[in-house]
Amino acid sequence: MKIGILVVGLTAQSLLPTFGSYSDRFVTLLKEQDANFEFDAFEVCNHQYPTGVDQCDAWLITGSKSNLDEQLPWMLWLSEFIVQINAQKRPLIGICFGHQIIADALGGKVACYEGGWGVGIHRYQFVGNDSLLPTHLASFAICAMHQYQVVAKPEPARVFARSDFCQYAGLLYDQHILTLQGHPEFNKAYEVALIEMLKDDFLSPALSEQGLLSLEQESLDADEVISWIVNFIKQAKPL
Repeated sequence: MKIGILVVGLTAQSLLPTFGSYSDRFVTLLKEQDANFEFDAFEVCNHQYPTGVDQCDAWLITGSKSNLDEQLPWMLWLSEFIVQINAQKRPLIGICFGHQIIADALGGKVACYEGGWGVGIHRYQFVGNDSLLPTHLASFAICAMHQYQVVAKPEPARVFARSDFCQYAGLLYDQHILTLQGHPEFNKAYEVALIEMLKDDFLSPALSEQGLLSLEQESLDADEVISWIVNFIKQAKPL
């Protein structure tokens, strides 16, 4: 199975030597779960586009420092591509910005959240009892780094994860699209590096401290979440 990674954000140059690119991290984590996966990466944010939705068997949209208010040309292209993927019911995963642009493209609403930034490790409660996801846990914890979020879900989407801070933290569409506001590809070291890089300019000292404290106190369920994503991709079937 070939997975197309639609890269919409680039790792800061200062962090790249230590942590690699977003696509590098996803390739490593997904191949740890299934060595038979193959990958193509497209820097959509630099106008590197696939030729069509059938170029890969499944798709994944990464996070980004951009936001949908910018309405950049590559965002408009990606929204149309999402509609085409959905029409063919190809497996699609959206992470952070990916989660947001999928919701926007399919009829939801994304906005700068009045509650401010989500930073550090966030714990999300499972909602419902969907057969596509594990049922043995009541909650899971992954890293978060976002100011925008989905504030109105698309009508077809069903919520599978939420928190007091993020009502639509995890969404499922039919049997082929899974999206998360949080970052299962982030480890603690990368989240710490991001907070240190963004504090003062974007994050207040109090919020930075709160985020760093959560990284000391909370454990991550990122590996398990990646395994759900892999299983979801493998069981979702295109038309």
